[in-house]
Amino acid sequence: MVRYSLDPENPTKCERTSVNTCCCCFQAKQFGWTQGRWPKKSAEFLLHMLKNAESNAELKGLDVDSLVIEHIQVNKAPKMRRRTYRAHGRINPYMSSPCHIEMILTEKEQIVPKPEEEVAQKKKVSQKKLKKQKLMARE
Repeated sequence: MVRYSLDPENPTKCERTSVNTCCCCFQAKQFGWTQGRWPKKSAEFLLHMLKNAESNAELKGLDVDSLVIEHIQVNKAPKMRRRTYRAHGRINPYMSSPCHIEMILTEKEQIVPKPEEEVAQKKKVSQKKLKKQKLMARE
């Protein structure tokens, strides 16, 4: 989704999907998949949320360039019910499927270089061997 969401208007990239109702598309083969979609509406919602999070970070005085998405989760929301009127006096449900999007951004921590190991770590000895060594030392 990240590759696609940067440019939702670009029809040359697709996202892989595993829904059987989708047709084959050549663009999905770059992901090793046979089926793909172009989720323009979903990508625009995520882009809008990211821009909103960026402005909130500026308001709080955080460094915007070092922000990283730590957690993102999408849950189903209750369906909204409407009705559509069909031929011969029938009525069918016309439901939308909304969702709740939860996103947590944090500032990227500075990378601390790992210290060089000067002393080689001792090899761990099992409890059984330690007991045997203590018995041998007593005798």
